[in-house]
Amino acid sequence: MKPLAYRMRPQKFEDVFGQDHLIGNDGVLTSMLLKKKWLSFILYGPPGTGKTTIAQIFAKESGLDHYFFNASTDSKARLKDILDTTSYHDILIVIDEIHRMKTDVQDYLLPFMENGNATVIGLTTLNPYQSINMAIRSRCHLYEVKKLDDDSIEKALLSSIKELDVDIRIDRNAIKAIVRYANHEVRTALNILESASLVLMDGDVLNAQTVYRVAGKISHDLDDHEDNFYELLSALQKSIRGSDVDASIHYLARLITLGDLLAIIRRLLVIAYEDIGLANPMMGPKVLSACDAAIKVGFPEARIMLSSIVIDMAISPKSNTSVVAIDEAIQDYENQDTGVVPDHANNRKIKINPDIYHYPHNDPESLNDQTYLPDLIKDKVYYTPKDESAYEKALHERLKVIDKVKNKKRK
Repeated sequence: MKPLAYRMRPQKFEDVFGQDHLIGNDGVLTSMLLKKKWLSFILYGPPGTGKTTIAQIFAKESGLDHYFFNASTDSKARLKDILDTTSYHDILIVIDEIHRMKTDVQDYLLPFMENGNATVIGLTTLNPYQSINMAIRSRCHLYEVKKLDDDSIEKALLSSIKELDVDIRIDRNAIKAIVRYANHEVRTALNILESASLVLMDGDVLNAQTVYRVAGKISHDLDDHEDNFYELLSALQKSIRGSDVDASIHYLARLITLGDLLAIIRRLLVIAYEDIGLANPMMGPKVLSACDAAIKVGFPEARIMLSSIVIDMAISPKSNTSVVAIDEAIQDYENQDTGVVPDHANNRKIKINPDIYHYPHNDPESLNDQTYLPDLIKDKVYYTPKDESAYEKALHERLKVIDKVKNKKRK
């Protein structure tokens, strides 16, 4: 018999949880189907969130002849065979792991996308802006398939119990335990449920202890204290930000017990630049070095590198000035007209008239007569330094000199 996660794969959009922004009544993919308007698009998001399921339902509901192509394992010859069918009618191709598509395969596909003979649905777990070739990306709409919330995972579990090979009941704590272990992935949740059911008989009740035993984790970390993995990551960041070294080590210990090394590393790298930032600019490279070492040795030894760097981060001076600056700049650009790039900062204009740009290395006086913000926001200040660390205080002193030359007033 096929695995539970396979048997429970939804056959219509109404049975897919947590993606209403795409497939709800007002979702863009729902509208495509209703209007029979076929646009190529890429679904990106974490594993186990429904990308493949959504693509399969869309392909079936479209009524188009559709094919599945894996960019990692299928050959260019197979793609040619698929695209040859466009001589007779338009088709739809679902391309799994589209970020792995080789350049020559892409080049062959592009004309068929361009003339509309082939509609493409790409699937990837990576950020398409970084991982997918511009030529493909520019011809596709990008839609994020979001992590499932706890309620969605719970609904999937409750609807799946009747499909198990044994007639069991499941108590509330067991549901909560599976939801936590699933880490926002419905496939993982169903796999845990099915594994737990293997040790039960008809009429048994699945409890949290059985879930812990099957999942192979230490139960108290997820049960007695009601911890959620992402809440623990947040608590770790807040403790480091608040310079509480003992709390930082405590939450690191809980996270280590749960075993997701890469998630811990991603959060530490963010903290290094979001919360420590320019107060201690060498912290970023130090964290990266410690994290690389942790990955190389793995658990349990990785705990040593993680502990060392977390202690250093917690005690380090803190500054969020770079985060505040970039967030305000992004908000301005998204919400108002910030104007055009000045001619002397516009490379196209400079090529036409090189004299409008004064190269500061050769002409230090150009600091006085050249500003680079658009005219509409020429007096805008985004970066306001803090004097709470020696390094940023030194930056502030240097900035005072520059601002005086440019006749600019900072907050």
